[in-house]
Amino acid sequence: MLQIPDVTAKEGSAPKLRNRASTERAIFVAARDLLAEQGFQGFGINAVARRAGCDKQLIYRYYGGLDGLIEAIGADLGTWVNDRIPQDTGGAFLLTYGDLMEKLAIYFMEALRNDPLVCKIVAWEVSQDTPQVRRLSEARTKALGKWLEKMRGSLTPPKGVDTATTNALLFAAIQHLVISAAVSGQFAGVPLKSAKDWDKVQSAINRLVRAIYG
Repeated sequence: MLQIPDVTAKEGSAPKLRNRASTERAIFVAARDLLAEQGFQGFGINAVARRAGCDKQLIYRYYGGLDGLIEAIGADLGTWVNDRIPQDTGGAFLLTYGDLMEKLAIYFMEALRNDPLVCKIVAWEVSQDTPQVRRLSEARTKALGKWLEKMRGSLTPPKGVDTATTNALLFAAIQHLVISAAVSGQFAGVPLKSAKDWDKVQSAINRLVRAIYG
């Protein structure tokens, strides 16, 4: 029988958790939320324990400390793309590799815009060189590569196109636009605030992909 957190604790205190599974989940969610809100500057054992409503020793017991928590968050980011991209967007449903890349680029942009933690990790990748950031970045990059390969199916790109470099440039541009939108609401004079602004970005991405892949 599924057990749920016991919320009968005294007012003002954190709820007590009845079993290991619920405690581990509470710790993980607290760590992920804290990282998204405050970055590594506010990411510590005591802060996570307070947010999760548990004794900090349980973090060491279940995750081995902060490094273990970061590994768990990185593993979770490994499923980030699959969790947010429609599962029927595969090669069998599309006519060309260009069709696929048009869809995937837009799905990726929309998913990234709706995930504050992943946006922060992308920003950290170009501003911080720490073991923690590298660990998270590697997990995310590996997941994206696997996702692209899976979604491609049997579709093949046009001959003579360096797909690895081209797709890296495409997704890097999308990432930079999303980060710029969060920071300043624009990039190079192009507004990135309203739905109409993002419709223009989507149209430009589609035209670029079609020009490259036909």
